[in-house]
Amino acid sequence: MSAVFNFTFVPWFRSVAPYIHKFRNQTFVIGLTGEAIAAGKLHNIAQDLALIQAMGVRIVLVHGFRPQVNEQLAAKGHAAKYSHGIRITDSVALDCAQEAAGQLRYEIEAAFSQGLPNTPMAGATVRVISGNFLTARPVGIVDGVDFQHSGLVRKVDVAGIQRTLDMGALVLLSPFGFSPTGEAFNLSMEEVATSVAIEMRADKLIFLSEVQGIRMLPGEPESEENPIDTELPLAAAQALLATLPTAQTPTDTGFYLQHCVKACKAGVERSHILPFAVDGSLLLEVYVHDGIGTMVIDEKLEELREATIDDVGGILQLIEPFENDGTLVKRDRTEIERDIAAYTIIDHDGVIFGCAALYPYPESKTAEMAAVTVSPQSQGTGDGEKLLKRIEQRARLLGLDSIFVLTTRTMHWFIKRGFQPVDPDWLPDARKRKYNWDRRSQVLVKKL
Repeated sequence: MSAVFNFTFVPWFRSVAPYIHKFRNQTFVIGLTGEAIAAGKLHNIAQDLALIQAMGVRIVLVHGFRPQVNEQLAAKGHAAKYSHGIRITDSVALDCAQEAAGQLRYEIEAAFSQGLPNTPMAGATVRVISGNFLTARPVGIVDGVDFQHSGLVRKVDVAGIQRTLDMGALVLLSPFGFSPTGEAFNLSMEEVATSVAIEMRADKLIFLSEVQGIRMLPGEPESEENPIDTELPLAAAQALLATLPTAQTPTDTGFYLQHCVKACKAGVERSHILPFAVDGSLLLEVYVHDGIGTMVIDEKLEELREATIDDVGGILQLIEPFENDGTLVKRDRTEIERDIAAYTIIDHDGVIFGCAALYPYPESKTAEMAAVTVSPQSQGTGDGEKLLKRIEQRARLLGLDSIFVLTTRTMHWFIKRGFQPVDPDWLPDARKRKYNWDRRSQVLVKKL
């Protein structure tokens, strides 16, 4: 085994370890679109889910079957009908849905049963258990449209699902529910996954979807200047939804976002939209700091926001101990008041627990992240990462290519989050002139 491999593998594995510890015994509800299965992605997704389960995560997998049902309908010469973004399920469509669900359940169980040597599934024992865990009710007639056998979730058998998870099994749910009289209803995968996540008080709701996530500038073309917004606060997600037309198709910006918002409002702290087209997107989102898709996060009483002049006193109080011990360069009240628009803070119930400032150097397409401070009371809770993500977001919106920090004591924290050491000569000329050679701060850069 080469020394180069050792050098890269060991730091990588150590960087993943905190997430393994964090998510052990947590419950993830995964919404897997039928399009992902139709695109031939099931094999690798099953391997990744088996790996995540092996690291102690409890998984409820809800599969979709939109393209499979449409294929069955086309084979019978029957057109697929939709209204309000919901399938109109007549008797023919109901038969097609039942056939598609049976076939997909078989394929999914087979995917989790693979165990060839020299593959990620070697030695894995993944028990897949499905059942009548959902009670449904009809959609009924909406705006004069009779949805017939299309339904909505009435009740989730939380206790039954919990007992199955306690046995170490993966729970598989098809988008079908039954009324107390035994009538079958065709449900949407998105609604089932959202309802189950809410009722189960899941730690995450994850959609493996056709879209890459929500872009910084929704509606604008994909480009380097319009990247995926990797972390979207609930309030911002709600504000964005209010500006969008009603989502009708899965590729509409609001289609998955509306379910993420609903889940977060009901207590699911984190909801994700990931592209199934990217191999390993589940692992990249769950175990890598920056992730790959969009995460909608409910911040509850803790508010991550840009600072106002009223926050100057709280910022001074927060950074003073770190200035006194030499961790931070001293800043007086006048300087902070002047630069207050540059600051992002974490405000918990009126008390400032964290702050960071962004000073752009547009001519060099970079910006300094300065005055990064987290209260000792909340260190280790992820507040530093929240500040970093928001600063990165602000820098991207300014069209910058990178951010940099100057530090004397916390370089390892930044390196773990993607920063690379550079020579002080790398600094923009305007910042280089202010560099304190006596302090000898380490310069670290992260490309955006």
